[in-house]
Amino acid sequence: MTQLRGVGIGQGVAQGPVARMMPPLAPPAEDATALTLAEETSRAREAMDAVARDLEARGERAGGTARDVLEAQAMMAEDPALAEEVDARLAAGATAEWAVFDAFASFRDQLAALGGYLGERAADLDDVAQRIIARLRGVAAPGVPDPGHPFVLVADDLAPADTALLDLEKVLALVTLQGGPTSHTAILAREKAIVAVVGATTAGELRDGETVIVDAAAGTITTDPTADELAAARRRADEREDAASAPLTLGALADGTPIPLLANLGSPDAAQAVALGAEGVGLFRTEFLFLGQQTAPTITQQRAAYEKLLGAFPGKKVVVRVLDAGADKPLAFLNDAHEENPALGLRGLRALRASEDILREQLTALAEADAATRAAGGGADLWVMAPMVSTVSETEYFVSIAREYGIRTAGVMVEVPSSALLADRILAHADFASIGTNDLTQYTLAADRLLGSVAAFQDPWHPAVLRLVREVGDAGRRTGKPVGICGEAAADPLLAVVLVGLGATSLSMAPTALADVRASLAATTLDDARRAAEAALTAEDAASARHAAESAATR
Repeated sequence: MTQLRGVGIGQGVAQGPVARMMPPLAPPAEDATALTLAEETSRAREAMDAVARDLEARGERAGGTARDVLEAQAMMAEDPALAEEVDARLAAGATAEWAVFDAFASFRDQLAALGGYLGERAADLDDVAQRIIARLRGVAAPGVPDPGHPFVLVADDLAPADTALLDLEKVLALVTLQGGPTSHTAILAREKAIVAVVGATTAGELRDGETVIVDAAAGTITTDPTADELAAARRRADEREDAASAPLTLGALADGTPIPLLANLGSPDAAQAVALGAEGVGLFRTEFLFLGQQTAPTITQQRAAYEKLLGAFPGKKVVVRVLDAGADKPLAFLNDAHEENPALGLRGLRALRASEDILREQLTALAEADAATRAAGGGADLWVMAPMVSTVSETEYFVSIAREYGIRTAGVMVEVPSSALLADRILAHADFASIGTNDLTQYTLAADRLLGSVAAFQDPWHPAVLRLVREVGDAGRRTGKPVGICGEAAADPLLAVVLVGLGATSLSMAPTALADVRASLAATTLDDARRAAEAALTAEDAASARHAAESAATR
């Protein structure tokens, strides 16, 4: 028995035979074309257009976050700047295959060098280029294998177009060599509740047909498992299935302490969250309205989206985050200036203060949507928060401007150590705080959350991160203000218990994680949670913190 390690997505466990992803197409030769320039140009345009339409169609079938991802890929296939690069190579006598390959590779290298969010998009460009070249060659694009039986899919990485349409009757689990916890593969796997381990760099040694256990909770792939290990994994999978099918209840500890369980959403489509028992929304990301646009959406366009969201949760809390964008997610109308270190640059509230009209339009749309849904008798309890707040003065600024528009509950996200350490002063002005554990971990451990090479540092179990969470929880208790968690840490059932022990009053997560967390909390008292939290805080690293909490929770 051997264990390979990566980053687990979710809490699932699965077992089955390996089937490896087909290798990418061989690069085209740099040969001169035998066709005319007009003929090669026509071939290239037809292939690029066909791939764009195919990606859009896949997106329509997939829906949800997958649709947004695939539509972004379709835009890559038709990007005017890329088309110009392809044309330049065609004009120099290249074949359409080589022109596409070389132009896309050039753009890919530029994105990879930038790192962060844009670096993650380099793999998307590779996939689009492969699909266009396959179209030009008249062959099928590399994709998911079909061995004729259920299997564990192993790939270097998985393109969004493939992840979005995986046959969940056949794909038991997903293992990738590349990618981090916020890659498109991870995001879509989480949304579809696929058992997945990403960034398992040694998984290339896995062989077709060999049986493995994929344990997302532990972030491991077990090869040559024993009969006992297979049976134990099967029992865990059955227990999770039973928990998922149990009657929906409100989030609460075993002693009756209420802990509302909310959903993280990236679009107004809330049907899945409602069906899985979300008690509201703890993080609504408004970026979907802005990304990929050349101009900011109008107040009317924004209002329509917000009304749909608020109408889906009548009487329930809905926390909306105003636009979180910056140099790592450049917007032509906000901030597209190059920055050497975008994670530390003009992003979040900083960017909105520099373009205050965008913030004011967003608050106008939110206030109008709130008023409209309340007048129709189906309004939600709207809370609005600012991203990347790092100072008390920023808090005062945002709360003040939100009040101008009649926002009754205005808060801030705690994502940087400074705001955690000053939480008592920040909560003297804000109505609530919501801890974004993804960024808080990134800034505490100085490890880019999108960079696979430092993925091991991106662990919210680290005692340094937990101490900062405790600072905010303690400040919340002293000021009588709510403190929520809306980062991926809330989706870890054991860590959710620890976060409650540190003072979290609500937890927000991907809807597919709700059942696991609900069951974990229901088996724990507040005293248990506090004991597990104290044990984790005494540890020296993330692994020992998890172990200490586990031991304390089972005493």
